[in-house]
Amino acid sequence: MKTLFFCPLWGMENLGMAEAAKRVKAAGYDGMEISAGQDKRNEAVQITHDHGLELILMAFGGGSNFSEHKKKYQDDLLDIARYKPLFINAHTGHDYFTFEQNVELIQIAIAVEKQTGVRILHETHRGRFSYSAPAIQSYLLKVPELRLTADYSHWVNVAESYLSDQMENVNRAITVSDHIHCRVGHPEGPQVNDPRAPEWKDALESHAKWWDAIRDRFQKANAPTLTVTCEFGPAGYLPTIPFTQQPVASQWDINVFMKDYLKKRWAV
Repeated sequence: MKTLFFCPLWGMENLGMAEAAKRVKAAGYDGMEISAGQDKRNEAVQITHDHGLELILMAFGGGSNFSEHKKKYQDDLLDIARYKPLFINAHTGHDYFTFEQNVELIQIAIAVEKQTGVRILHETHRGRFSYSAPAIQSYLLKVPELRLTADYSHWVNVAESYLSDQMENVNRAITVSDHIHCRVGHPEGPQVNDPRAPEWKDALESHAKWWDAIRDRFQKANAPTLTVTCEFGPAGYLPTIPFTQQPVASQWDINVFMKDYLKKRWAV
C-alpha cells in the first residue's frame, strides 16, 4: 500500500501558489490540499499538475442561514468536482444546524459524488456537524455512506481529554475515516505548540495510535493508497508570543516533521 503525504497551502499563501508548490515538491510531499476560491481553482489544478503533485480541494458552505448555506455548499461541491481533484475534503454544516439540516447537507454531498464520480469526505471539525466524537454517532447510524477526514485533534479539544473514556465512539469513526489530518491536539486546544517537544510525547502517541488504526484498516482491506495531510496551522492556530505575535515554532518545520515521523513510524 502506498501512503501519499500532502501539504496544505494554508500558511503559505504569501508565497503564491507556484512557489508554494515548488517548495512542497522539494520537501518530498506527494501533493497539496488547497482551499481555493472559484477564481483560483484552475490555477491550483495547473500548478500542482506542472509540479507532479496530487491535489485535494476543500469545500465550505456559506451564508447567514441554512438555505443560503445549503445553496452555497451544493454549488461549491459541483464546481469543485469539475476540476477532478483526488477527492474533496468538505467542512459540512454547523453545530447549530438541526440534525435533519446537517443530514440534508450530507445527502447533497452523496448525490454530488454519485453524479460526478468525485469522492467527498467530511472533516471532523469544531463548529461543524462532526464537532465531537459523540455528536457524530447519530449521523453514522443515519447515513451509513458517510465517510470522514479524520482530524481527531478537534475532538480532543472539545472533550478536554484524549478520549480514553469514549473509545467506542472513536473506533466507530475510525471504520469510516478515509483520509488523515495528522494534527496533534490537546485538551485545551486543537494544536500543540510543537509536537517535537517532550512534554507532548503522550499527546503525539495518542493521536498516532488512531492513525495507526486507520492505516491498519486500509492494509487489511488491501487498499492501494492511504492519504495523509500534515496540517498544523500557521500563527493564530499556532500559539504566538504576546505583543509581537511571532509564532513560537515554525509551521513548515512542524509539518515536515510530521511527514517524516509517520514515514519512519510506518517505514514507508
